[in-house]
Amino acid sequence: MDQFTLNLLFVGASFALYIGIAVWARAGSTSEFYAAGRGVHPVTNGMATAADWMSAASFISMAGLIAFTGYDNSSFLMGWTGGYVLLALLLAPYLRKFGKFTVSEFIGDRFYSPTARMVAVICLIIASTTYVIGQMTGVGVAFGRFLEISNTSGLLIGACVVFAYAVFGGMKGVTYTQVAQYCVLILAYTIPAVFISLQLTGTPIPALGLFSQTTATGGEGSVYLLTKLDQIVTDLGFASYTEAHKDNLNMVLFTLSLMIGTAGLPHVIMRFFTVPKVSDARWSAGWTLVFIALLYLTAPAVGAMARLNITELMWPNGTNGEAVSVETIQNAEEYNWMLTWQKTGLLDWEDKNGDGKIQYYNDASDAMAEKAAANGWEGNELTNFNRDILVLANPEIANLPGWVIGLVAAGGLAAALSTAAGLLLAISSAVSHDLLKGQLTPNMSEKGELMSARIAMAVAIGVATLLGLNPPGFAAQTVALAFGLAAASIFPALMMGIFSKRINNVGAVSGMLAGLIFTLVYIFLHKGWLFIAGTNSFPDTVDGSLFGIQSTAIGAVGAVINFAVAYVVSMSTKDTPQEIKDLVESVRVPAGAGAAVDH
Repeated sequence: MDQFTLNLLFVGASFALYIGIAVWARAGSTSEFYAAGRGVHPVTNGMATAADWMSAASFISMAGLIAFTGYDNSSFLMGWTGGYVLLALLLAPYLRKFGKFTVSEFIGDRFYSPTARMVAVICLIIASTTYVIGQMTGVGVAFGRFLEISNTSGLLIGACVVFAYAVFGGMKGVTYTQVAQYCVLILAYTIPAVFISLQLTGTPIPALGLFSQTTATGGEGSVYLLTKLDQIVTDLGFASYTEAHKDNLNMVLFTLSLMIGTAGLPHVIMRFFTVPKVSDARWSAGWTLVFIALLYLTAPAVGAMARLNITELMWPNGTNGEAVSVETIQNAEEYNWMLTWQKTGLLDWEDKNGDGKIQYYNDASDAMAEKAAANGWEGNELTNFNRDILVLANPEIANLPGWVIGLVAAGGLAAALSTAAGLLLAISSAVSHDLLKGQLTPNMSEKGELMSARIAMAVAIGVATLLGLNPPGFAAQTVALAFGLAAASIFPALMMGIFSKRINNVGAVSGMLAGLIFTLVYIFLHKGWLFIAGTNSFPDTVDGSLFGIQSTAIGAVGAVINFAVAYVVSMSTKDTPQEIKDLVESVRVPAGAGAAVDH
């Protein structure tokens, strides 16, 4: 059976499973659409939350960014994992105890203000829409490769699939669909990693294989895998894989932005509204961490081993030998993956100096300039290697069996689609429940609200698909911007709403607007969107920036501004009403316990 047919079988079977589950668990009420009837078991919810949270950025993009940058991009791992712990400890149980459907509803009630609820809706929609662009980017990449069609066509097909199971299933359908998607994505991620770890190190556990020995260059003796990788990449003029190169300020702020952005993302918080009890919210959080760890402990090994395999394919005789020839790429079976990915437009090469070989090296490196001149090289001839393709291409690069490649295709799509569905639910809930039912048409019937939620989700899918055609970066980079927006706007409002009785409605609204506007303006200026919108060239400029802070790290500064503005304005205006202080007390303290400490 050829590879294309295998891909169709795996992807088709997974889609049939998702749509079948959505039909079986179709939401028949607003409670089922928004919160799955609050009847989801903690283990089930933990698995669904893991699938909801581990998006295309985690599955498709993160290992690729780690592979081509090394240690510096471990901040993705630290930020996202640390943020989830923050969410589990500081927010999830209290929000579940509050007992409403959405984050915006909590903010509106806690800050006794329809305006606060509206501002929260705006913040939620902006952050969630930015996030879902990253998911649709991942969908396009996966479909484009495995159905051997263009990236654009793949994105449009993925949008139709999300529409088929998310619009009708609601939270109830999405919850059980995400359980299936987690099983698919974790198998698809770990099985190839186990194969590759065995190939390179003889160790079946990838996380341990990363620190094991592999065959030395030239085939004589053995050396630690990371030592060998460091030697190869530095020989080619690239930065050392295991050393830090970013400035500490951006590293700390970026990690912090990812952490508090994770804790402020509404589509993950919504999952904790689906369990029966407050204690179940805590158990769900614990189980989610277990399920997340299976992928996150594997990702660094996937990135390092893939980078090693790619480099050795481009320099089959070591960096002191000759680069791979064009003829070999066109005729040797182990290079078929390059020809296939070339069709997607996400991988390309050019024989610039006409020597029949494809030199892969860092042509911006001073250390390589002399060697390049001596050999007649005219620049890096691997002209395009989109970071988002690495995990999907990894089994092909390692020449694994066809069924593994088909499984990875299904896994990559499961990761992107599961998070896209959760984000679209958050957007539709904000529009139908908070905006329409909560503000504009309070007398709307339950049937009308359910219909408006589905229409809102369909519109959100269309917008996300349109924006996904020209994303502002790789999937994980786009997602990082969304985390920054959530960090600057939603997280501070939730924290102050739970842990401070003094922050009032005027302070909360002022803080959210200040954090959101500052972060949005900074991102737009430093990604260059105001000047080159409609292209895929999105530089992260630092000229004229605030202390050289990159746009992906600015969310932490926006959060500080949010907290500061909210506090100053609250201290300068009327105190919070007593009934709101009692509400905070009831959310924070179990029945029969002592009073909460006032702040």
